[in-house]
Amino acid sequence: MEPLKTEAAGPSIQMKKKNESKKLTEAIVHGMLERKAKDIVLLDMTGIENAFCEYFVICHGDSNTQVDAIADSVVEEVRKAVGEKPWSKEGYENAEWILLDYGNVVAHIFQPTQREFYRIEELWADARREDIREEAVGKKSVKSNA
Repeated sequence: MEPLKTEAAGPSIQMKKKNESKKLTEAIVHGMLERKAKDIVLLDMTGIENAFCEYFVICHGDSNTQVDAIADSVVEEVRKAVGEKPWSKEGYENAEWILLDYGNVVAHIFQPTQREFYRIEELWADARREDIREEAVGKKSVKSNA
């Protein structure tokens, strides 16, 4: 019996994983935009050695109610788009910073004061950054700050 050739399978598995993570980030961003999240930032951590995930998606809302609604929208949009539930949900109790952990992608939904205090974008400044903006027509535009 011939041994399995794992070298050929390696790159295709990595490509599939990256495509799944990209679909997941798109669903998260869509969920954030559905509830008028502000200053959406995508941090691509794939180039950072020892990073515990591939992407952070960060935004904020202006109130506990809006932060809660954004988080619920993200969970719903991800479920519809890729059929996944978050591995972990943190922060729903006070809705100042809700974290939705999907394994390779982590969504952070802040209130402005908490976002300013923790400055995750600065903490992970080595990550490739994309600022996500919604155009007046509702189309998404991405500005890369790589």
